[in-house]
Amino acid sequence: MIIDHKKYELFGKSMMQNIKIKAPFTFEFPISDNACFLYMLQGEMHYHRDGDRINIPHKHALFLNCIQASKTISNLNNAGVNEIMVVNFHPDILKRIYDREMPVILQSSMVSNKSVELLDSNFLIEKYIEGLLFYFQHPALVNDDILILKLKEIILLLAQTPNAQAIQTIFAQLFSPTAYTFKQIVEANLFAQISINELAQLHNLSVSSFKREFARHYNSTPANYIKAKRLEKAAELLLISNERIKDIAYNCGFNDLANFTKSFGGKYQCTPSEFRSR
Repeated sequence: MIIDHKKYELFGKSMMQNIKIKAPFTFEFPISDNACFLYMLQGEMHYHRDGDRINIPHKHALFLNCIQASKTISNLNNAGVNEIMVVNFHPDILKRIYDREMPVILQSSMVSNKSVELLDSNFLIEKYIEGLLFYFQHPALVNDDILILKLKEIILLLAQTPNAQAIQTIFAQLFSPTAYTFKQIVEANLFAQISINELAQLHNLSVSSFKREFARHYNSTPANYIKAKRLEKAAELLLISNERIKDIAYNCGFNDLANFTKSFGGKYQCTPSEFRSR
């Protein structure tokens, strides 16, 4: 049950919200045209997607692309009050306030359907939230200039978190909301320095669901298929280029030369140097 809901609008659209909800509750997260930063000011909450439950504790945040994220938020275990701060990011408003050049975090060329990222407690973001609370307590001070300033401030802070790359990927979908196929995402990231867990996130799937879907499409495990493709690419580059073996290994997704040499020998029964000389 919603106890209190305050919000400020910027250019006619919701930009900043302060919501108090009494548990237990379950809400379907609405499909919209924006991304949002959802911060747990009090209590905790769960975000449900793909059969998984992401726990959002006190002072943690969820960043999500609402365009692709019509999932569920809930708290069924706590009878207390949950307080949430929400900042919305609408693509048309972002283009308007950055009329000259978009910040780097709003630009990405990565092929991904990733829609959600959990952010740990962060001192600077805590102070930012305290600043938002001040404006909810003093609404007479709020105007468009203040809201634009606070919107740019949170974007700057998000760019400085360890989650910046994932947030950049999600932000980019606001400006190019393409739903990529499973194989498109796999093939686009075959040679990237990326883990299976990160690849699953790009599909907006849990690791277990990603592996099941991968087996359905490729009749193989992600590790075996990706490793084979990387070795095939490396063998091709060894024959047609003069790049150093170390650089070829890195460009094909291997971050360790010894591991690359061992894997290459297992597939081709010789070292990369021997393969090139043949």
